[in-house]
Amino acid sequence: MRNRILIPSLIALVGIVFIFGLSVGAYKIFPYDTLNSTLDVMKGETHGEDAQFIMQSDLDSLVKINNESDIDQKRSYLIEFFWNVGSLHRVQHIEELPEVETDISDSRYDNFQNLKRIDKLTVNMDYNVNSISYLFIPEESNQKLIFYHHGHDGDFLLGSNTIQFFLDHNFTVVAMTMPLIGMNNQPIVEIDGLGKTKLISHNQFRLLESDTFNPMKFFIHPIQVNMNFLEEEYDFERYSIVGLSGGGWTSIVYSAIDDRIADSVSVAGSIPFYLRINERDIGDYEQTNIDLYKITNYLELYVLSGYGDDRKHIQIFNKNDPCCFSGYGHESYEFFIKDRLAQLEKGSFQIFMDDTHNEHQISNTALEYIAKNIG
Repeated sequence: MRNRILIPSLIALVGIVFIFGLSVGAYKIFPYDTLNSTLDVMKGETHGEDAQFIMQSDLDSLVKINNESDIDQKRSYLIEFFWNVGSLHRVQHIEELPEVETDISDSRYDNFQNLKRIDKLTVNMDYNVNSISYLFIPEESNQKLIFYHHGHDGDFLLGSNTIQFFLDHNFTVVAMTMPLIGMNNQPIVEIDGLGKTKLISHNQFRLLESDTFNPMKFFIHPIQVNMNFLEEEYDFERYSIVGLSGGGWTSIVYSAIDDRIADSVSVAGSIPFYLRINERDIGDYEQTNIDLYKITNYLELYVLSGYGDDRKHIQIFNKNDPCCFSGYGHESYEFFIKDRLAQLEKGSFQIFMDDTHNEHQISNTALEYIAKNIG
């Protein structure tokens, strides 16, 4: 008799709890906020002092940049690392320009607005690795140029919404992507002792490392060559770089070296190593190349990217990014980098959290934020 009463009561109770749970999630009633905050903590998405406590990192000991001399020294080390020369001045005066095809036809962009013409820029590098960029020249120009770097995801055609947005705002745009990706080639190379292999992954670049060549050069050299061409052929008032994912990483590293880049924007591009607590955040060859980060760690790269007269470095994170660098880990270093640049008295640093979507992308909200905060 007791069981006959107890079992239906339990079933009814489970049903009530289930319906209540659905209501909490659907209508965000009590205790939705408490449960959501607890989930954030479990994911490492904590805020403010909690993030500082959990990550336990002495940022002062990691950032060895206290004056302009330190800035110059770090940049010199980076230049030597990538190009094996002593100064960016020497790199800029190497007589290397891209191959240029003027006013090309590419039907994929026929519907673009405020577009006068497209020029194709090809940079050929060691081991026959190349980089193909499109120079989108607007009908109406504000005399400012943006490098748009699409990253790992494929052809920069996938970033056509971003390119069109900047054209709509009268920017000239150089669109590019990472080596071996999109229109860039995947050459077959001969490696001593290993034979021939086709380069299809950045992780294979380790096989090309030697005392006289650093394959990390593949990631940033094309920007350098394109920049030299643009300065020679045009008279732009300001240069900016905006990158997504691996392109965001590229925007950080290149702007840390070359202060001709006034505004650098990294979207879902990196976080310091001490915050990489998920496998998806570890990154590939370029994100984890220890020889680079022994010279200049991520926090120092952020300082270098933002430092200089009228210079700015912006990081945009997608709160619910399914790929990488989601959550609020950036809160552990945001104000530290701002304070360090304030002490150096040149440049600035901003972070914007985009909670308007659940994608690995540059959203319309992010684009509007960028447009308001560069130039």
